[in-house]
Amino acid sequence: MELSLDYSFARYSPSASYTKGHSFNGGGGMFKYNVTNNIGIAMDLQGYNSNTTQFTIPPNTDFPSGASGSVSGNLFTYLFGPVVKFYPAPRVHPYFDLLFGAAHSSVYGNAYKTLCQPVAGACAISSTPNGNGFAMSAGGGLDIPINDRIDFKVGQFDYLYTRFTNIFNDAGQNNFRYIAGLNFKMGSR
Repeated sequence: MELSLDYSFARYSPSASYTKGHSFNGGGGMFKYNVTNNIGIAMDLQGYNSNTTQFTIPPNTDFPSGASGSVSGNLFTYLFGPVVKFYPAPRVHPYFDLLFGAAHSSVYGNAYKTLCQPVAGACAISSTPNGNGFAMSAGGGLDIPINDRIDFKVGQFDYLYTRFTNIFNDAGQNNFRYIAGLNFKMGSR
C-alpha cells in the first residue's frame, strides 16, 4: 500500500466561448493498493482553490438579454483506477495511470446566483445548474526513492478531461494537471 500527499496545479480550459481558461492551485493525495509489484489500484482525491473568472455571455436562447459578471468557483476531482509502475533502476520509478471518476465545481451554482438571480428572467432556467460531472485522467510521472519507505514524486503530468453539462457549459473540457509531493510506502512494493 502507498499513500501520497501532494501539491497539484490544474489548468482548466472551459469549453464555452464566453469565458477563458484559468489556473488552479491545490493539493490532495492518492491511496494505492498494490496488487503486484508493478500494478496497483488507486484512489486519487484533489481539491483546488477558488478562482474568479469573467463571464460575458451574448444574448441567446438561454440568456435573452445576455449576461456579464465575475464568478468565483473551485474544483474537486475524485478519481479511481489502475497505476502501472516500473523499476528500471533502483533510483528511478516511472509510472502510468488511467483514472476515472467525477469532478465537482461550485462555479456553475455561483454563476447562476451572480448572473441569473439578480434580474428576473435573465436566464431561461429557474434552478441551480448541476455542478457535478464526469472526470478522467491519463498520464504518468516519476518517483525517486528517498529511503525504503518514502519516495519523492518529482512530477506527474496528466491530461485531465472533465465534462460538466449545464446551461453554462455543455461540452467536455480538455485540461492539464501537474502533481508533486511525497509518497509513503506501507509494506512491500
